[in-house]
Parts: sequence; C-alpha cells; structure tokens
Amino acid sequence: MKLTVKNVTLTLASVAIAASFSAHAAEVTLTLGHVDPQEWTTSKKGAASKVFKELVEAESGGRIEVDIYPASQLGGETDLVQSAQEGTLSMTMVSGAFAKVCQEASVLEIPYLFPSAPVAWEVLDGEFGKALSENCLAKTGLRTLAYGETGFRNFTNSKRPIAEPKDLEGLKIRVMTLPLYVEMVKAMGGEPTPIAWPEVPSALTTGVVDGQENPISVIYGNKFYEFQNHLTLDGHVYGTDFLLINEDVFAGLNDADRAIVERAAKVAGLVGRAIQQINSAEGLSQLASNGMTITTPTTAQLELFREAAQPAVLEWLRGQIGDTWVDKAQAAVASVTK
Repeated sequence: MKLTVKNVTLTLASVAIAASFSAHAAEVTLTLGHVDPQEWTTSKKGAASKVFKELVEAESGGRIEVDIYPASQLGGETDLVQSAQEGTLSMTMVSGAFAKVCQEASVLEIPYLFPSAPVAWEVLDGEFGKALSENCLAKTGLRTLAYGETGFRNFTNSKRPIAEPKDLEGLKIRVMTLPLYVEMVKAMGGEPTPIAWPEVPSALTTGVVDGQENPISVIYGNKFYEFQNHLTLDGHVYGTDFLLINEDVFAGLNDADRAIVERAAKVAGLVGRAIQQINSAEGLSQLASNGMTITTPTTAQLELFREAAQPAVLEWLRGQIGDTWVDKAQAAVASVTK
C-alpha cells in the first residue's frame, strides 16, 4: 500500500481506537452459547451472535465483552436453556427446546399456522410476540430479547414423493423428541419416530426411519440428499429462534447498557432471519442439483395437510396449555393476513 497522509491518519486513528478499547478492561462479560457453527455466512445463529457481539462491544466502548460458545461447546439446546436459567450462562439462542420450559411457546409450532415468513415476522415483532415474551419471562426467568428464524420445516424421505397426507402412510418419519411433532405426523398418517438429533444421520442411512423433517438449510447442510431422494415443500411448521438472556443478568446492567443489549439483539434477530432466507434459497437449488426430487404441493394439497394435522395438534395443545394462547396465536395471524 502506498503511504499517504490520509492512509497514515486512518491507520493512527484505528490504532487509537483499538488502544482505547484495550486500555479499559471489560466491566461486564456476557457469555452466549448456541448449537450452530459460528461461520456467519452459513449459520443463522452464528451470524446473529456475531452481530450481537460486535454491536454490543462497539457501542459500549469495550465495557461489555461478549464471549460466544458455538457448536454445542456447552451442550445441546436443553443444556443451554438450563444453564441460562441457572445463570452459569448469561445468554443463549435456541429454537424448539425453549418450549420445554415455556409450553406456551409451542403455539408457534401449530402446523400450517404461518402462511409465510413475513407474516411470522409481523406476528412475532408485534403485540403477540411481546406478550409471549413476558409470559415466558415470568415462567422461566429468561427474557426474550429477539426472535430469529430457523425456517419452515419440510419432509424428506427415501421411498416416494409426498404430495398429500395419504402419501405419508406407512412411512417412518424421524421427529424431534417433542410430543407436538409426534401428534402432527401421526395425524397425517405417518409413523412418527422420536430420535435425538445426533442419531439422525445413522437412523436415515441404516433405514431405522424412512424420512425426517427439517428446514432446507439443515437438510442441505447435513447432506441429507446423500440418503434421502425426495423433498416435499409443505412448510408444516415455522421454526423460531429465541435470543434469551438471564433476567438477573439483564437487571444487573445499568440503563444505558440494557439499551445497548436490546438494540443489538433486535439487529441480531433480523440478521439471523436474513441469513436463514439466503441459505434456504441457495440450499433448495443445491438439493435439486444433487438429485433430490422436489415436490411442491398445490394450494388444495396444502389444505389437505392442514386439515389432517392441525385439528389433532390443536386438541393436544389445548389439553396442555388451555385455550388462551392457542386462540391468541390464531387471532394474531388472522389479524395480519386479513
């Protein structure tokens, strides 16, 4: 690089800023754990946590340091939620595991509740999302700073195309170890098989199950195309990421630092959504290139899926948490889509 007065000035300014940061030891250290890789261009949680860290440390002038523990370094999502509740971890970003400690969050996983991602964003960023956050805070001691995105979940299998619920009959489908997913697949005519995530690749390759359901980015990122021939874009559940902070940790910050954390979290949630959307679009193209047969159900066929899955799940969910939050979720979506 050719040295100029401008270059020297900019370099000295950068050094001065770095020296200013290093001269002041962090007054607060926030620890943030998640299960995804930290590579921000391919990981929504990685991208969200990186943006959160950079914004908080920059805005606080280095007074707040954010240490990130990605890729399940501190355990799975259930472990991370527990650690955050206990305060041994300041923050975490998780998806389905949060519903294990705040059952009302399960309403977000009502089959075919959200017709599109923008509708889900509007609901989550509006009054319903705020009310759900306050409810879960009271129950868990974890404050939801922002809602990110895991993406719409879709079926894959090794046997045949699935265009309607009847095509699921007789297929063993791996589901998360959550009762809602068992009820959903059973209602559609499939044979739900709860299997922990680390065991899924083996279960698929050995034929323990015929298929599974996950967002596009997960299907592509884990190379499920190597042993799953068919993908159905039914989008049965919209997966949500929750960026959570221990309430005692949050309350221990001063007003200015709480504002910094909240602003950074909102941006982080949006960035996570953006990365997820990019990865879903790119992943779909790559899955097709790798030989997967992709079935896109018609509007009428999607209605058949909804009619099969939703009543059974709603009945089960109302039995678990009552009517209030189920009705609130459906009303919030109806208000946005009217």
